[in-house]
Amino acid sequence: MRTRLRSAPGASVALAVLVAVTAFLAAALPLAVDRYGDAGLRREMEVAGPGRTTVQLFTSHADAALPQEMREAELRRDAARGPYDRILALSGRALPLDADQSSHGVRTTRRLEVPDPWLSRPDGVPPQFHLVARSGLAGHSRLRAGRLPKAPGDVTAATTAVEAAVSGETARKLNIEVGSVLHVPAVERDPLVVRVTGIVEPRAPQEAYWSATPVLRTPYRTTRPDDPSRNQYWVGALLLPPDAGPALLGTGGMPERYWMLAPDTSALHAHDLPGLTSAVASLEAGPLLQRASTAASATLLAETSLDDVLGEYARLRAAIGPVVAVAAFGTGTVAAVVLIMAGSLAADRRRTELALLRARGASLRGLAGRLLAETAVVAVPAAALGLAAARLTVPGTRLPYAVAAAGAVAFLACVAPPLRAVAAHRAVRVHAARDDVASARPSRRRTVAELTLLALAVGAVVTLRTRGAADGGTASGDGLVPFAPVLVGMIAALLLVRLHPLPLRGLARPAARLRGVVGPLSLARAGRAPGSAVLPLLALLTALTTAAFGGSVLAGVADARDRAATVAVGADARVEGVRALPSDLAGKVRRAPGVRDVTAVSVFHYSYASDGRLTVPVAGVDPAGYAALTRHTGIGAFDADELKTSGAPGGGALPALASPEVADRYGTRPFPVRLDAGRSVTVRIVVVRERTPVLAGQEFLLVDRSGLPAKSARPTALLVTGDRPDADALREAAGGAARVQLRTERLADFVGSPLQSGAERLYTAAVAAGAGYAVLALLLTLLRAAPERAALLARLRTMGLTRAQGRLLLVLESLPQALLAAGGGILTAWAAVQLLSPGIDLTTIAVSASSSPAGRAALRTDPVSLVVPALAVVALTVGISAAQAWWSGRRGPVRELRAGDAR
Repeated sequence: MRTRLRSAPGASVALAVLVAVTAFLAAALPLAVDRYGDAGLRREMEVAGPGRTTVQLFTSHADAALPQEMREAELRRDAARGPYDRILALSGRALPLDADQSSHGVRTTRRLEVPDPWLSRPDGVPPQFHLVARSGLAGHSRLRAGRLPKAPGDVTAATTAVEAAVSGETARKLNIEVGSVLHVPAVERDPLVVRVTGIVEPRAPQEAYWSATPVLRTPYRTTRPDDPSRNQYWVGALLLPPDAGPALLGTGGMPERYWMLAPDTSALHAHDLPGLTSAVASLEAGPLLQRASTAASATLLAETSLDDVLGEYARLRAAIGPVVAVAAFGTGTVAAVVLIMAGSLAADRRRTELALLRARGASLRGLAGRLLAETAVVAVPAAALGLAAARLTVPGTRLPYAVAAAGAVAFLACVAPPLRAVAAHRAVRVHAARDDVASARPSRRRTVAELTLLALAVGAVVTLRTRGAADGGTASGDGLVPFAPVLVGMIAALLLVRLHPLPLRGLARPAARLRGVVGPLSLARAGRAPGSAVLPLLALLTALTTAAFGGSVLAGVADARDRAATVAVGADARVEGVRALPSDLAGKVRRAPGVRDVTAVSVFHYSYASDGRLTVPVAGVDPAGYAALTRHTGIGAFDADELKTSGAPGGGALPALASPEVADRYGTRPFPVRLDAGRSVTVRIVVVRERTPVLAGQEFLLVDRSGLPAKSARPTALLVTGDRPDADALREAAGGAARVQLRTERLADFVGSPLQSGAERLYTAAVAAGAGYAVLALLLTLLRAAPERAALLARLRTMGLTRAQGRLLLVLESLPQALLAAGGGILTAWAAVQLLSPGIDLTTIAVSASSSPAGRAALRTDPVSLVVPALAVVALTVGISAAQAWWSGRRGPVRELRAGDAR
């Protein structure tokens, strides 16, 4: 074995490099999937915020029927702190909790209005407060002024005065200082006096302790639903000491015990999603909640939106998974084929040696064992090296999957040469026979095997297609989806290998009557397809299909994002105000860098049509300018003359453009519309479009702005078109009068999830790796035929063939196979895209949501991705053949036709 390895160090090193690189890619795949999956889950949790991801356990109001002494005991500090540790430990590893950000305490469930006149009142309405006696205030805040509140040990429902702290934001916005006294209304007694002893600043304001209930750190303004004047008032929080809970019983705030359980985001893993979802469900209404009730209270309830957050992530992952799996399985198939081809080439190069060993009495088992040992000595360490490199390069959590992937690569590399040798040397021969179809017709066993594979592949493809149609375009959940390129490539490879020699032989006969020898000879040789041509062709077709599919996916995602951003903004930029914009703003915006045109629009979001019970958004536009905008954006284009007031039919009614829903509701008859300002116009629908740039949604009306009353026609929005308008210049021009949105910024928002970006990078890497393996398969194919071609050129040169004719012969001989692979690749790629397009929805991948402003993003064929890889195969094949002819010409015929050459 040592002698053999030393005699062919180049082949051993090449095999080691191939196995190491393949093992690295195979091991890195599950690690990379885990990595971007975990990052995506954590990002989803961060975007949702602690308010949605924290699990709240609290006692119900059924406890209010208990005697006063028992209620006071339940609201004391120990009653909430006692079961806290047991509740934290309930979910274990299924739902890891962050003990530092979790908390417990007592809180009022109703806001209490505090009438003290010195408190801030935006519209003359007194502020309202939550009273919260929470644990851990000292550790999660730092004092800005005063001291932390304290409570005596004998606090009861009859206590009339307590201390409290407030956050810095609450103190600033509600005019509170250290020493301020608030009088919280009580029930059937004097108000509860709350003295502010300290002002605190949160140490980590975005963490769960403060952000699960944001009002603890930041007050907000709100209005009463029943107030027609919409007067605003502040809502804030008073932070009481943990021992002051019983004092809340004297108020009308309906106090309760609570436990805030914050998930440990850093310990969450995407592959644990099923168990995580189950644990959340159990904690909401299942065994975990029952165990928590046993520890805390029989009336315990749970509330969280964590299950919704996990569901949104699961839907995003489910939409991205099949698309990434297509690239992974396609590239994996090409890599496996290349490993088999490399092993077959190694065995074929030693065909004479192995035939001699068999002639001298070597058994098939001994021959296979020898080749297996020789290959394993090289492949196993190389695979281990690739695994180690993957582990260092791509840290991941599930190492066994990476080990299994690298082990599969080593196994395939080890068994390929022995299996090829066993297949070729089952019978003892002195000389190896030719294996092209001119002398070695395919056996019946091979025919039956190919027909069986063909039938299985066709059946799988038909099943995939029919399931996708039957499910209404939801085949992305079918397990056959990742194998679609391989199945289509297998069908094409089996058919093309069988059929392509027939037209070449037909062309060889008329070509034989030509004067030159190069054309007929090249056609005759190209028509003799070698019996082992299925594997290389399968590798090329699968790689081309995967590359074209990947290009179509990436192009479709980019197009869907661009379209969604355009629909969301309505133009390249949008300047919009709550009220009418200043009259000179349009001129300022038009002078900003990058702005080509500005379209002014008057928008009335709450207009009432006909009977005044249903609202419909109305926009007044300039027909000529707005029609040009619709053509530029490709959203709801129409003819400007159809909307002009001068062409209004029906006795002065304004012609209107409407959405299908509005058109179905009101028809073509004139009907009145009352605008936001109370003024009315009469409109008549003459044009129907699915979408329009200025108004999103399924209901809208567009009318000529010149037909509106003068006060209503003042623009409230400016739609800007141009080549990358300057965002800073637009915001400077708008000042505080309007809000500025840019299409490019909206486009960037659609790529916020690491799950999206990670999947795209992984897909791009998989397609690139597949292309590299396809090139390697092409090189191995040509390398296998290189000795025979070199000997042929040498013989022909001794008969007078020139070097130019030799180069032309090799190029013409390889051109049919290259065209076959290129044409078959285009055909199979197109077929795979058409097959999968009903079941692949790119919307979630494009915009990280189940719905897009531009509608469903379907998979479409990308012509560039179809043609460019195929042309690259042709160019590479021709280039390699020309290089081989040039190299053989340099060596000369004497060195090729050496003594003992059997060819």
